[in-house]
Amino acid sequence: MANDKLKPGPPEHFTSKDGTPIAFERWGSGPAVVLVDGAFCSRRFGPTDKLAPLLAQHFTVFAYDRRGRGDSGDVAPYSISREIEDLAALIAIAGGSARVFGMSSGAVLALEAAASGVPMDKLSLYEAPYLVNATTPRAPADYAEQLQAMLDADDRGSAVKFYMTEVMQMPRLIVAIMPLTPNWKQLKASAPSLLHEATLMGDFHLPRERFAQISVPTLALAGSKGPELMREAATALASALPSATSKVLSGQSHDVSMPVLAPVLEAFFST
Repeated sequence: MANDKLKPGPPEHFTSKDGTPIAFERWGSGPAVVLVDGAFCSRRFGPTDKLAPLLAQHFTVFAYDRRGRGDSGDVAPYSISREIEDLAALIAIAGGSARVFGMSSGAVLALEAAASGVPMDKLSLYEAPYLVNATTPRAPADYAEQLQAMLDADDRGSAVKFYMTEVMQMPRLIVAIMPLTPNWKQLKASAPSLLHEATLMGDFHLPRERFAQISVPTLALAGSKGPELMREAATALASALPSATSKVLSGQSHDVSMPVLAPVLEAFFST
């Protein structure tokens, strides 16, 4: 992976089934790989911008802004089926089928798409945040309603902090200093999409019966340094999906190193 200076092609757009404009770009050449981001992230903010040039040395990488983020539009009302339509349309542009990598809640969206029959050659997931242990602390049952109230009041900062502390369960001290970081403006800009995340994740329950119908070869990944619940979820996914395995990346947390992740994805997607 000597050349990490690969650049994407010019920004492109397509119109999803409900009329929403979706922004994307292509990197590299080879078999198609589609990257699906998690909460807060877009193709220019988060891991995609670091992962895409590494994978682009072996694949044509499609990076896109999920609806309501970056340069993509948004059409109300939100539904998971509409996000699945966005991903399906991008895969159609990629050639009709693709290898798909989903990060965090992006992994959940990729799984929902696979369960809906969106064509995929292979599927890899990093730390899909399902809660499979009954003793794991949960977000408040009304967290979506609380988020909605904050956003209705145009209090995006509180919505970001609430989601990070009460839903993602990040340490409060770390979240308290977030407004002092260079990323705070972008985090607040993505705050309305947290309602999309709330719909997608629900109560964070793993729908084992529905996912048992997914026949796509799947690799569920988790880091050794993160919360145990992430490794439990990866193991549970490997058990629930008929063609899935799980793997723990040593020394990695939810903020996984892209130079560590990329070779694992390359090996899985190439076989």
